[in-house]
Amino acid sequence: MFTKDQIATAINGHDASSVPFIANPLHASVAMIVAEGSGGPEICFIRRAEREGDPWSGHVSFPGGRASEADTTAQEVAERETLEEIGLQLTSDHHVGALPVLPQIRRGITLFPFVYCVDEATQQQATARQPEEVASVFWVPFQHLTDDKAVTTLEYDLDGSRKSFPGIQFEDHIIWGLTLHLLHGFAGLVRQPFPALDSGSASRGL
Repeated sequence: MFTKDQIATAINGHDASSVPFIANPLHASVAMIVAEGSGGPEICFIRRAEREGDPWSGHVSFPGGRASEADTTAQEVAERETLEEIGLQLTSDHHVGALPVLPQIRRGITLFPFVYCVDEATQQQATARQPEEVASVFWVPFQHLTDDKAVTTLEYDLDGSRKSFPGIQFEDHIIWGLTLHLLHGFAGLVRQPFPALDSGSASRGL
């Protein structure tokens, strides 16, 4: 479907963001981690723990979180949060590139997404390390993410009203919102179809 080199060429060929990183909680980073599974590329997701007051409580997302004052780069945030949440030690050898920065998403957060590729041995190390924040870790074949049979919708209360959002069903998980938007952008860069959004609204939802 695609290789690490092809991902790197595609990602590093897009225009780099000029958004400067600031080490405060309004800047956050996530890691889209790709592993070469037996049936093709697989992508790592986490299901966030149910927490009162958390706007992303129970949602499916990529490993990541907000910057701290000790962080020096947005990439460092993604790697630190990944280690804390799922126990994967990402290095410069795993780093492939960055996806476009998303400024001013919900609650004024600016999001810096990064892409990493890992081998099977590293993939097997991923496990939920912070049960108060991460309920589970799972990997989804990219082929499933581009299967129109997996496309679904999710009803969600947002800003005081009930709205319907596109999503991808995987077992008992629904991938939607901001995470779906990032996947859509990645699929476009590596020239893969993405039925969940290609034929409809590309709204992030969150």
